[in-house]
Formats: sequence, C-alpha cells, structure tokens
Amino acid sequence: MPLAARAQQSAMPVVGFLRSESPESEAFRLAAFRKGLNEAGYTEGRNVAFEYRWAHGQYDRLAALASDLVRLQVSVIAAIGLTPAALAAKAATPAIPIVFAVGGDPVGLRLVASLNRPGGNLTGVSFLVSMMAPKRLQILHEAMPDAAVMGFLVNPNDVYAESRTKWSRRLRPSGRNCWS
Repeated sequence: MPLAARAQQSAMPVVGFLRSESPESEAFRLAAFRKGLNEAGYTEGRNVAFEYRWAHGQYDRLAALASDLVRLQVSVIAAIGLTPAALAAKAATPAIPIVFAVGGDPVGLRLVASLNRPGGNLTGVSFLVSMMAPKRLQILHEAMPDAAVMGFLVNPNDVYAESRTKWSRRLRPSGRNCWS
C-alpha cells in the first residue's frame, strides 16, 4: 500500500462498554457481545479496542464511569443490559453514539423520542421485559388459582419500581385474591 494511503487510515475504533454490574455476573452477555462483533468482522485487539467500565452494582458510579468514557473519546458506547447504564451514558454525551439494550420502554424511559424516529445519539433494542410482568403474574395465578396471596420483590431503586407496583395493584381478580 502506498505511504499516502496508509497515512489516511483511521485509528482503531474504541468501544466503550458501560455496565451496571460486574464482569463476573455479566460474562455471558460480554461473550455474546464479542461473538456478535466477531461475526460482523470485528475482533478485539485486531480491528477494534474496548474500554470496559463496571459499576459493580453501585449505580451511583455510572455517571462518573460514563464521563470517563466520554473523556477518552470512545467511538461508541455500548450500554447493554440494565437501563441505568443507558441513562448515564445519555446524560454524559449528546455526541458519541450510544447503543443500548434494555428491558423497558425506551420512550417511557426518555432514552429516545419515539420508536420510529429515535433522534439524538441513541439507538438500540428493547425486550419489553417489564411490560411482560403482568402477564407472568396472570399465568402464575392461572396455575395456582386457589392461592390467597401472591407477591413479588421489587428493588425500590430500580427505574421500573413504580410502574411494577402500579400494575400489581390493578391485578386483583374478582376481589378474592390479593396481589401484593
């Protein structure tokens, strides 16, 4: 390759990987992420680099971790998994592209303006897991119709906590069963 052409090549892209949890608990997601990139022709260390930032379950650290990725001027931020990482990345930069994968409604979470025209620098996928919770509870009730009380645990610091408890109060079939 001529010297002039080599001089115009861009540096290796750097993916900022922002996670709410720890590398140990997220090993399967990281392996799947790497596999997907590999299938698309990207191999870590060969033609793409990674900067990993892990909050180890301490959500209050996410803002600083996201800001650190912005300071490093990564090419893209991958905020895969829990919503707080995507929200922290969005708050840290209006310019660097952010790819998210969340379980809730990205419009309701204010990650994107709309599903068909997300706008801004965020794009991603939603599995709508939180919207499936009422159906799961309904199926549990159908499997155990004589159960007097059914309950579920909610992390009060979770961004979905309010909506999860809100729908649970509406699920009181025929007044005889208590959902809490």
